[in-house]
Amino acid sequence: MSIKIFSSTDIMSPQKRPLVPVSSRRKAAEDYFPFNFLPVECQLHVLSFLNEVDKCSCALVCLSWSCLVRSWKLWRIADYSRRGVFHLGQEGLLVSNREFERWKSWVHHYTHHLISRRASLLTLKASFDLGDRCNKWGELLGHLLDHVHCRDLSHLDLNWTFTLLEPLDLRVHSSSSSHQDSVTKMDQVTSFQELLTKLTHSCPRISKMRIHFDWSDLSVSLLTKFQQLRVLELKYFWVFKGVTPATLQTLTKSLPNLKSLTLQILVPLRNLGISYTLESQSLEFLDVSPSRGLVFSLLKLPTLRELRAKKIVRGITLDRRTRLRIQSRWPCLYHVLREGTPNLQALNNERLLPSWRDENYVSPGSCHASCWLHCAHLNSFPTKSKLGELQHFQHFDSARCVQVYFPLESS
Repeated sequence: MSIKIFSSTDIMSPQKRPLVPVSSRRKAAEDYFPFNFLPVECQLHVLSFLNEVDKCSCALVCLSWSCLVRSWKLWRIADYSRRGVFHLGQEGLLVSNREFERWKSWVHHYTHHLISRRASLLTLKASFDLGDRCNKWGELLGHLLDHVHCRDLSHLDLNWTFTLLEPLDLRVHSSSSSHQDSVTKMDQVTSFQELLTKLTHSCPRISKMRIHFDWSDLSVSLLTKFQQLRVLELKYFWVFKGVTPATLQTLTKSLPNLKSLTLQILVPLRNLGISYTLESQSLEFLDVSPSRGLVFSLLKLPTLRELRAKKIVRGITLDRRTRLRIQSRWPCLYHVLREGTPNLQALNNERLLPSWRDENYVSPGSCHASCWLHCAHLNSFPTKSKLGELQHFQHFDSARCVQVYFPLESS
């Protein structure tokens, strides 16, 4: 009788395998994962396409990825508007105090994260009420600019008039709320000017800016220090704050590299009849469609290629004498464009014919007529129609019908 002896390897369960050292497994995984063989610059370029949340998730994969994610080259955008109402498509949202504190905590953690990563910012997007004395959003943005590298910042999108999320306030306010609103607006302007001063020293290379603007002399002088500006969009801050013609002309003449300008100016009723002069040697695109009551009597824009304007009805009605007296101060838009914009090619997304400046397209008897752009405050509106090869805008007045023609390419 023979006895068969089994070794330990023979009696081991087929599901069990000898243990492999952890170092060998990591080495084998690295051998089969080609990402780690890429140069560091290529790895950083791949990770740069991820958002902030995915970058933080990648930092938890392994030690090498954690070191990559900590690089300042991956943190070039500071976007405080990517949470909350940014995804809801709303301009503001009232939330509970608990939800607001959670969002506020995220804002401070996000700021600390950017500072700890020594971020080198190219883009800054934020919407904070700089007049909020309780939360001190202005100090938070100033602290961020002081502790990150923002010398190369090129894109600024800042709304300093309201905060994205606001806590629900159920308190009953007194009747002096109008005075409090005025104080709040003054605090907002003061904080905005302090932040703008810091930006002029820390971020002189900004080329694209989208901000609300108060049109004060100090703010205009600070804005003209950004000599690299190419795209500028100015939204109105306070409808009762008038813009003088000299202020607007000074701003455009002081920005030698400006290519695109969008203006949202609401002219107060007391300033109806005031006309403006716009002068720039580099401007190629002008959009004044968000404005109301903005009248140009003289344009010196030799490089302008596209103009956008829109007639917005103001809720007022003027008698015939007042309308004629105001209209008599303004020249026709066609004459203004023909003399001041020799390279104009498009008007309100319509392509102009090359010969639009060669003939007089204004109908007779229009000496007191104002074009549809100049009548943004009148009780009328333009209609667009076709006449042969021409497309024209008609301005209907209570006393007469005046037509201002612009030759446009047929679609």
